[in-house]
Amino acid sequence: MKKITFAAFAAVAAVMMYACGNGTPKANLRSDVDTVSYAIGMAQTMGLTDYLVGRLGVDTTYMDEFVKGLNEGANAGDDKKKAAYYAGIQIGQQISNQMVKGINHELFGDDSTKTISLKNFMAGFISGTTGKGGLMTVDSAQRVAQEMMRAIKAKNMEKEFGPNKKAGEDFLKENAKKEDVKQLPSGVQYKVIKEGKGALPKDTSRVKVHYEGKTLDGKVFDSSYKRGQPTDFRANQVIKGWTEALVHMPEGSIWEVYIPQELAYGERQQGADIKPFSMLIFKIELLEVDPKK
Repeated sequence: MKKITFAAFAAVAAVMMYACGNGTPKANLRSDVDTVSYAIGMAQTMGLTDYLVGRLGVDTTYMDEFVKGLNEGANAGDDKKKAAYYAGIQIGQQISNQMVKGINHELFGDDSTKTISLKNFMAGFISGTTGKGGLMTVDSAQRVAQEMMRAIKAKNMEKEFGPNKKAGEDFLKENAKKEDVKQLPSGVQYKVIKEGKGALPKDTSRVKVHYEGKTLDGKVFDSSYKRGQPTDFRANQVIKGWTEALVHMPEGSIWEVYIPQELAYGERQQGADIKPFSMLIFKIELLEVDPKK
């Protein structure tokens, strides 16, 4: 017989064993069907306890309650009313144990004192599920959620990483006073190390560059020079500050580019070295422009 393992949440509802009452039924293996039924039921539990604890947050102290619910579910048969109720229980527990916790972490990080409103979450969830009484459409809710989550995250991140933002602003303010530093309308600043005489890339042009990126404290976080190989990409496939610099750089140029945080990664952390609201400094060497690609 092919090995059977507990591999998904749906397997709980597919246990192929008849039971009665709220405790563990007593096995009576009088025939081959009895024996195979018992064996299949046992085989289905492989990894179940770890799944219940790790994924569903079940406390093994209350396994009797799990068995009670298991028996009720297994004996519900094709009762559609009970099936709908049990599905609601399952999804409700996922909301409590997984969704809300994940959303809170996404919005508020490790601040356990803050949480979304479960009441309002459930109001929206139920209206979206039933299609009744919604204050917005599902599509508009998606847009509102994305926009507001980003705004809330940015506000909370700024409380923690606000000094990075101020440090970058102070640096750019002083840097702009230097005679050899120029500033583009976007706020990107640059210093020409070598002036090229080739073509200017468009934002859709394919470019080949060597580069080195540093944080404000001088830490190098990425370098094609260290890898010993230039990289190529489309000019509009990078952070906005890069694109802004590239479309003003003649082919053959080498610039030192100072990118404000809002034209870099903004409130997002990028890897271990680029903290939220970090302005970035790049040495960019534009080796080749191919406007046809």
